[in-house]
Amino acid sequence: MNDASLLRLRRAALLLLVGAALTLGGAFYFQWGLGYVPCKLCLEERIPYYAAIPLALLGLVLPARGTRLVLGLAALGLLYGAGLSVYHAGAEWAFWPGPTDCGGGSGATPKDVGDFLNTLQTTRVADCSTAAWRLFGISLAGWNALVAFALASISGVAALKR
Repeated sequence: MNDASLLRLRRAALLLLVGAALTLGGAFYFQWGLGYVPCKLCLEERIPYYAAIPLALLGLVLPARGTRLVLGLAALGLLYGAGLSVYHAGAEWAFWPGPTDCGGGSGATPKDVGDFLNTLQTTRVADCSTAAWRLFGISLAGWNALVAFALASISGVAALKR
């Protein structure tokens, strides 16, 4: 293995790390900063990113063969996440039914009635079949599908390319 190949693998791991961290940061901003309570599918869509971050960190320090392995694992997880996001976005567009047990979470527990009323004014509860927010007509689930697929592509191509 030459230095150029190892550098390419490290770059892919770094892109994966930054992309996964920014995606989770955006999700947390919508949840904690803007008051959107994530639904069940939203929370499940985060799992591949939680796995991708330590895999990407390993990819920055492992030898080339190990880096290929962790990038390949991250790619598979992110492809799963992209598929789950497509399912979620399709449920939001009523292309197919969403899960029957999916509804908004409870959020933080208020201390008194005044806090409860303030929380009701700022919390946006979302279920799996309703898009809580859209940009250019694409919901958060749709954007997540695009991001997860892009990160899976970067990771997968780097893992497979010799």
